[in-house]
Order: sequence, then structure tokens, then C-alpha cells
Amino acid sequence: MNTRSALALLLACVLTLAGCGKSDGPPAAESKAGHAEGEKEGDHAEHREQGGHEDEGEGHVELNEKAALAAGIELATVSAASIRDVLPLYGSVHPNAEKVRGITARYPGVITSMSKTVGDAVRQGDVLATVESDESLRTYNVLSTLSGVVTERKANPGEKATDSPLFTIADLSTVWVELSLFSRDLSKVQVGQTVRVKSSDGGLSADGKVVYIASLGQSASQTLVARILIDNRDRRWAPGLYVTGEVTLSQKDVPIAVKSSALQTIEGRNTVFVQAGDGFLATTVDIGGSDGEYTEVISGLDAGAKYAAANSFVLKSELGKGEAEHAH
Repeated sequence: MNTRSALALLLACVLTLAGCGKSDGPPAAESKAGHAEGEKEGDHAEHREQGGHEDEGEGHVELNEKAALAAGIELATVSAASIRDVLPLYGSVHPNAEKVRGITARYPGVITSMSKTVGDAVRQGDVLATVESDESLRTYNVLSTLSGVVTERKANPGEKATDSPLFTIADLSTVWVELSLFSRDLSKVQVGQTVRVKSSDGGLSADGKVVYIASLGQSASQTLVARILIDNRDRRWAPGLYVTGEVTLSQKDVPIAVKSSALQTIEGRNTVFVQAGDGFLATTVDIGGSDGEYTEVISGLDAGAKYAAANSFVLKSELGKGEAEHAH
């Protein structure tokens, strides 16, 4: 019996004692009514207390930060973001043709040695091969004219050096991304626009600028080439990779946004798992626009809150297990 029930019962007893000098009927009825009312009020109080405890735990997944990281759950902070209106295009990575050199022998002769092969990194001035001149019979060095990577080797020792390139060297510190642009979208893309380039598996992304739009179309694909210049000093973008380019047509700054990967659908509602104590609370949100990377949150979250930005499906799964166990 809780405090409120005890007080109600005590009040009923006092009313009963106060009516001892009167007939037994009405006071007894009054006493029973008072007792029933006290029990009813006590039951409601107890239910409210139990209900409050259930509400507090509803939608909560116990998982501390260390365990969350071990499960691959990445945390991010609710903050402002720019939601972009984008045009998706598709293409591939190519060497920057302005930084590719074919290395040839200065004089015809027999190749006596080659010190570099495909894939080797070289610096400007490095010796690539030695050639014995047909005219002077003297041996001279063939040097690299730029720093980069050997992408082709077209001869071997003992072969004849002519005016054809012995090596191709490419400086891959920048690369070109060539995207296929259909004529219907030509008016939407201009030199200087920002483009977000993503690898086909979504694991890599980088921002670049449109540096060139071809004047002539390609008859086979009925498209034009839109070229993007990408910084590649970390060598993440290998020529030959297929990519997606998202051309930014416009963008809108919003005060509250989350990464789109954080959103889960639970019982038809958009949900974000917000860090709360030693766990995460499934929080229903109303969302606005999205560009696939960030989604605007209209209501349900405050700036500064930490949330599960990646692999939040793990938390959704744990929440489902907990509700199933509770149902049994």
C-alpha cells in the first residue's frame, strides 16, 4: 500500500468513527464509499507510478559508448547543414592529361638497362634507362621529365630505342573525373560549379569543380563530357574507377540536420537514436528536405545532441528484441 492509499483509508476510518452515534445504514454506506474511493485513488496513483516507469524505459536501448563503437556505431552531433539540390551524373576517373609525359630516348640506339617498371614512383631527373647511341657508341641516361608514377613501359633491355616513348609517366596528384552529360541537362551544368564525386561503393567522396564541358558530343552514347578536377595527393582515386558525380544546382542552409544514414523507420515513423545516459533513445522526428547525405529535421531534436549516425540499424534490431522479450 502506497502513501496516498494509506491516507485515503485513514480518512475513511475517521468518517466512520464520526458517524458512530447515528444509524448504521448511511454511515456504513459512506464508509464503504470512502474506502472504495480511497482504493480507487490509490490504484490510480500506483498505475501512474508504474506507467511513468514504463514510459521512461520505452524506446531505450542500453549500450554504452565503448560498446557502441565496438558495434561499429558512429556518433555525430546534431547541427546546422547545407541541403543541396543535386543532379546525379555518372562517369569514371582518368589521369590528368596535362600531367602525363611520354619519355623517349634522345638518340637512337640499343637499350642497355631499364631501372623502372610499371607502378614505380619516380622523381623528376631520375634515371629510367640507359641507351648506347648508334652514332657515338656512347652510353647515356634516359631521365624522367616529371615526378609521378610509371604507367607504361614499352621496351626492354636489348631492344632498339627509336623516337617512340620508352615510358609513360603520370603525375596523379590530381585526376580528371569525366562525367556523361545528356543534352537535356546541358543548361544545368556550368564551368565552375561544385561537384561531389563518390566512388561506386560509396566509400570515397571528394568535392571538385567543373573545369571543362565538351563542345562536341559522343555519338555512341549521345552524351557530352563534363570534366571535374579532383585533388588526389593521397592517391585514393585510381584511374579507371567508376564514379557518381553530384552537381550542386542550389543549396539551402538549415539550422537542424542529421546524416541521412541515421534515420530509421519504426512503426511508420522517422526515428533517430539519440545518446541518453548509457544507451540510446529512439526519438521520433519530423523531417524536411534531403540530399541523400544530410536530412533537415523540422522537429524532435535539438542542436548539440549526439546521435547514432552510422549503423543505427543495430540499435533498431536491439530495440526490436527488447520489445519482443517484454511482450512475452
